[in-house]
Amino acid sequence: MYPLFFRLFFRRLDAERAHHLAFRWIRLAARVPVLRTFVAAYFAPRHRELRTEALGLRMHGPFGLAAGFDKNAVGIDGMAMLGFDHVEIGTVTGQAQPGNPPKRLFRLVEDRALINRMGFNNEGSAAVAARLTARRPVFRTTVGVNIGKTKAVPEAEAVTDYVTSTERLAAHADYLVVNVSSPNTPGLRDLQAVSHLRPLLTAVREAADRAVPGRRVPLLVKIAPDLADEDIDAVADLAVELGLDGIIATNTTIARDGLGLTAGPASAAETGGLSGAPLKARSLEVLRRLYARVGDRLTLVGVGGVETAEDAWRRILAGATLVQGYSAFIYTGPGYARAVHCGLARLLAASPHATLAEAVGADTRKDAAA
Repeated sequence: MYPLFFRLFFRRLDAERAHHLAFRWIRLAARVPVLRTFVAAYFAPRHRELRTEALGLRMHGPFGLAAGFDKNAVGIDGMAMLGFDHVEIGTVTGQAQPGNPPKRLFRLVEDRALINRMGFNNEGSAAVAARLTARRPVFRTTVGVNIGKTKAVPEAEAVTDYVTSTERLAAHADYLVVNVSSPNTPGLRDLQAVSHLRPLLTAVREAADRAVPGRRVPLLVKIAPDLADEDIDAVADLAVELGLDGIIATNTTIARDGLGLTAGPASAAETGGLSGAPLKARSLEVLRRLYARVGDRLTLVGVGGVETAEDAWRRILAGATLVQGYSAFIYTGPGYARAVHCGLARLLAASPHATLAEAVGADTRKDAAA
């Protein structure tokens, strides 16, 4: 039903306009008590065997919504209603900013992919913190907060900008993510270099501890798929050294070559970060490398090209405790999380693993032992 609706309606709309329209419908449904109960009963069935413990948190399952969909924390309950076990809001910056000028979001339908150059458009950490303070949750879900650098802030002041957002948002975060890997803020990816990343992560960790003295807020870093292998290793080693809680692998890619794109050259040539199915192989490769490097010392989150339960299962076997999706939601529709959950339950039952936790990293460990 949804694929037909997408072809006849959403595909004819500008991609960003379609996103806002669909998101508005989701939020409206979540505000109607009886309706949201029935919607959640269908789209968010609970599978006891998928219950997950990660980052010191208990979740209904391992599958969540990646950052970028709900930038301003306006629809957390709506996404939980549709079955996402955790919702990562943001990216939120220290100051409000409009992002890059439209047109800035493009569908590559034949590739089941998106290109975006949104530029961290959001209301700023003060406004998002106020909204989270006032929030009265309807559905229980884990809320991650993804923070990034304000575009107008020079690189020399980036640490202060991240610290400002941390001080405002840490108390509202079940976990906190430092995003240094979006390709759409000039100079941001330079912060992935260990020489820049070390003082940044150290300052954010200290700020979170000051802001929430009674609770240790888990801290993760999100990296790009375009990092060289030696840089992936360096970030992994730094994360372990600093006592981070996890790494999210991966953000969007600026690469186009070798990704098997079939969309027309005009769309594929748009600048920005590419997400969706073409990113699948590289994101999985980065995840495997990270797990081989850090093992169970960090929580790894697999994201990038996760379309099906089989994709999510491969991420778990590669080393991901948590898995996220976004682009496939655009093409699959509201049944996306339900399909992933039901499929994961079947795959786990058919596997030699008694629990999801036992399955985490099983393939990577097997390859290392071979």
